[in-house]
Amino acid sequence: MKNLKDSTIFPVILIILSMISLVSGASLAKQLFSAIGAESTSVIRLGVAALFLTMIWRPWRTKLNRGQLKIIAIYGICLGVMNFLFYMAIARLPLGIAIAIEFIGPLSVAIYLSRKAYDFLWAMLAIAGIVLILPLSDVQESIDIIGVIYALGAAAAWALYVIQGKKAASATHSGVVTSLGMTAGFIAVFPFGATNIPMVFSSSTLILTAIGVGILSSAIPYSLEMIALRKVESKHFGLLMSMEPAIGAVAGYFYLNEQLTTLQLLAIFCIIAASVGSTITASKSKIVEIINP
Repeated sequence: MKNLKDSTIFPVILIILSMISLVSGASLAKQLFSAIGAESTSVIRLGVAALFLTMIWRPWRTKLNRGQLKIIAIYGICLGVMNFLFYMAIARLPLGIAIAIEFIGPLSVAIYLSRKAYDFLWAMLAIAGIVLILPLSDVQESIDIIGVIYALGAAAAWALYVIQGKKAASATHSGVVTSLGMTAGFIAVFPFGATNIPMVFSSSTLILTAIGVGILSSAIPYSLEMIALRKVESKHFGLLMSMEPAIGAVAGYFYLNEQLTTLQLLAIFCIIAASVGSTITASKSKIVEIINP
């Protein structure tokens, strides 16, 4: 019997597990919000992930010049701001909706890099998704507009993260870039969420939850995706990652009892369809840069 690790289904399983881990971590994070707030939860997530990844990759063994450190620092700041704004968004929005809006960031970069005529269709689908999410009438269930703004901010930060990630990836080993970038992101957002961090140490439950958030949201997904990318075609990777908003909606429903309206589900579908379409029509060389620089 063919070994599972050598089969074509193995990287697919890894990517799906990665997405499940990511949305599970986000769901767990929302449970911390009532105790320490979204700001401090975001800082803790970055801090735990930075510590975990630093222990694995030991970046101090790699010699870097000032130029390389600057590139990695900018990349890390984009990473930190993206995570911080995303957590601020999910504090106000259902998880699936926040993830769908955030996907506008890499989708915009994909469309910009491609610049093909039919990319106009994917852009229109994404815009339709945003319009369906926004509370434009009394008929639609109210959605927090500040949460939408935070999610759009996270999308913009993700777009910058993609651009800077491409530069950082060429600086040195990806593991070193990720661990140092995560550390830079933690330092960048620490002042905005430091106030309530001491409260985590008041309870063993909070400590374990905080560790779980960092590992599930960052350490495990990054590790699984790095393994999967060695074994799967970039286009297939991009298509699978497009499922993330849907998985987020399911996780929000089961973990957090977040009910979505028909229009909100349709909005998520539009953004997923735009992401899938953009991935199918993009060149292979662009996809990994967009989804996981």
